[in-house]
Amino acid sequence: MKTNHLTIGIAVIVIAFASTFTSCKKDKNKPEEKDKDTSSASDQSLASSIDNDMTSIADEAGRTYTLSSFKTSGVEGLLSTSCATVTIDSSAAPARTITVNFGTTNCLCNDGRYRRGAIAYSFTGKYRDSLTVITVTPQNYFVNDNQVTGYKTITNQGHNAANHLVYQITANMQIIKSGGTGTITWQANRIREWMTGENTLSWSDDMYSITGTASGSDAAGNTFNSVITTPLIRNMAIGCKKHFVSGVLEHTPSGKATRYVDFGNGTCDDQAVVTINGVSYTFTLP
Repeated sequence: MKTNHLTIGIAVIVIAFASTFTSCKKDKNKPEEKDKDTSSASDQSLASSIDNDMTSIADEAGRTYTLSSFKTSGVEGLLSTSCATVTIDSSAAPARTITVNFGTTNCLCNDGRYRRGAIAYSFTGKYRDSLTVITVTPQNYFVNDNQVTGYKTITNQGHNAANHLVYQITANMQIIKSGGTGTITWQANRIREWMTGENTLSWSDDMYSITGTASGSDAAGNTFNSVITTPLIRNMAIGCKKHFVSGVLEHTPSGKATRYVDFGNGTCDDQAVVTINGVSYTFTLP
């Protein structure tokens, strides 16, 4: 029997084309998996919060550096009076180094976070003097068992047109997450404006506005960039000092859509809303 090679070849091509078409048709009809991963935004929020809290501790240390502990802060300050002790080296006055030591075991502070280890603050001048630079160095320092390494600087820029003290903050830190779940890298350049409470001894009327940018990588190793589009507000009132209470930032992980993180309308809570591709998800702030 004679074989018609042309006929066989055409049949193979037709079958292959049909299979390809069917496969493409199936893929086209397959529902697209939604991008709803908020883990990178959560890691960014954790690093941002730890960074900001180290500045708040500098605020408190700068106010009370003549004391051996933060006793004047009572329940208003960020720190528990039973946790933090302060040592001051003023041998090179007006420069001085203040070390805030939380001890070797976890201690519950007034913001509801556990801390241990120490933070060294090196001041080139008085805390409220324009152009004073504060270098911040964590020393075996942990927040809720997340270890903080690296450094940051806080530069007093003086008062702005609204007569608010302004500090420029640069940070280059790492957050080694508890339980060996990865390391967050964090580089930030931000402006912190002291909105209210500068002229009182009370902490409960203090409020800060944060603007600026950050970049780094989340605990899974994915790089990101973020920019604050609506100032983040930190309210230091009793029961309200743990998280930002309002503000919006745009967080963009590499290769993924921008996440729009909204911290709320001023209510003191631990919730934020992340919007990805038009879909919103509520998550609990770390």
